[in-house]
Amino acid sequence: MFDFINFGFRITQSRRDDIIIAEKRNIRPKPRRGGIIIATNFPKSLITKIKIMQLYLVTDENACLGRDLFWVVEEAVKGGVTMVQLREKSLGTRAFIDRAKKMKDILLPYNVPLIINDRVDIALASDADGVHVGQSDMPYEMLKDLLPPEKIIGLSAETKEDVLEAENWDLTYLAVSPLFSTPSKTDTLRPWGMDGLKWVKANSKHPLVVIGGLNETNTAEAISNGAEGIAIISAICSAISPFEAARYLKFLINKIEKI
Repeated sequence: MFDFINFGFRITQSRRDDIIIAEKRNIRPKPRRGGIIIATNFPKSLITKIKIMQLYLVTDENACLGRDLFWVVEEAVKGGVTMVQLREKSLGTRAFIDRAKKMKDILLPYNVPLIINDRVDIALASDADGVHVGQSDMPYEMLKDLLPPEKIIGLSAETKEDVLEAENWDLTYLAVSPLFSTPSKTDTLRPWGMDGLKWVKANSKHPLVVIGGLNETNTAEAISNGAEGIAIISAICSAISPFEAARYLKFLINKIEKI
């Protein structure tokens, strides 16, 4: 089971009291100087898990511009990435397992969880911390039976029907995909946009991650409109300094405090 305690995120006592009072009274806490508090209905057991979704790196070796993928990922983690998804569409099974194990070894000292894209078998073989699946991948009911209960499960939602169907499931997060059009996600439907994100927030019980076209120009807006985290590919992988890119994105996220 992954240790979610040591990520370094803390809620001050006074702020925690405000949240508890607000939950009991079903009201929104007043904004504090230096950030915005947005009340949610999430169980307190999810709050720490939500924090690890704040800056979610999705790997793309082609986007690394010829640089070593592991170096790019570790630099990004040093800069503030809180979760990493290993996404490999062309590797064979054995090579994918080897890469996943090496990536997990790199991430473990930083207490950053490793998520495997699509391949549940790879996630199990490498003892990754979770799996992310799309609408055409393994059905949720089968996925839930195969994975240990402590593992992270993320699911992409491309339509309103996907969002409503996911209400029946116990997901760690729902990925609103794509938020904007992007060359790295060409197999998806019409982008949600900010209005679509607001609709998902109003109609989903799950923590939300947004992916597709996220960068320093729209990160704060996405967080303000309901996303618990942003999933980034090229804005970090293709950056001159993955460390600095991640650090600035994390700064933008932290300007808006979400519980």
